[in-house]
Amino acid sequence: MELRQLEHFVAVAEEQSFTRAAARLHLVQSTLSVSIRSLEREFGGQLFDRTTHRVELTDAGQALLTEARTALAAADAARDAVAAAHGGLRGTVRIGIMHSLTLIDLAALLTRYHRERPQVQIIPSTAQRGSAELAERVADGSLDVAFAALPGDYPPGVKAHPLASEPLLLACAEDHPLAGREAVELAELDGLPFVDLPVGWGIRNSVDRLFLASGLRREIAVEVSDIPTAVDLVRAGFGQMFLSRSLTVGSRPVPMRPVRGAPNFEVSLLTPSERRLSAAARAFVDLVLAGREGTGS
Repeated sequence: MELRQLEHFVAVAEEQSFTRAAARLHLVQSTLSVSIRSLEREFGGQLFDRTTHRVELTDAGQALLTEARTALAAADAARDAVAAAHGGLRGTVRIGIMHSLTLIDLAALLTRYHRERPQVQIIPSTAQRGSAELAERVADGSLDVAFAALPGDYPPGVKAHPLASEPLLLACAEDHPLAGREAVELAELDGLPFVDLPVGWGIRNSVDRLFLASGLRREIAVEVSDIPTAVDLVRAGFGQMFLSRSLTVGSRPVPMRPVRGAPNFEVSLLTPSERRLSAAARAFVDLVLAGREGTGS
């Protein structure tokens, strides 16, 4: 068994497709298939259940995935140590990013990191299920770190480092009765229609928890995964929505009113709590957290 075979195995497991994994690894698909079959012969059983539409891990494959990621991380750490001894830092940092990350200046962080560590490759990615999925991917090792916002519901194996926060406000149409209020009581929102983001996104989870804890109900009239579109729907009168001010930057103005008892929108840097990061990833975490301390957040 060779490390490259484990890399091939992890790519297929993560992509759930030989075609996508081959493209990711810059291999022809036949070469990738031969590598996986060789690995399966060595382990004495199938690692994947293959269908015409999907590739899924078998129980044996699922057991191997964790160990394969650990072995590859150890190999990366060894390369990092040798590179550091020669005065340079190399490697890859896989960073999960929320769909709307406006509360911190991520571009400035990435620019500075790239300037200081030019030989490190940065691979950013988003997640369809928002912050919940990003947290899961940090826990399972498919991401090194992630920027996410969840109301305390981080899975085991993940540590959250708070970076910045701001209040969630109620956005509503200009002609809505609540638009002229200085502040809104939460009970006044009972039963009203809402525009909202998908389950798993930080704001959606926070507001769902808020209404559940208060014994109130709300109707999700429209669910979208794009905040500018959501703001437009609010302006058009489809429903209200909880948002922070930074998330509306670039959207057309909409009335936003404080709601008593509403939670804050808090962005955190997620790191693994049970897995050692590579030197390149640790350097990125140090940069982000140093910026947090510098601003007093």
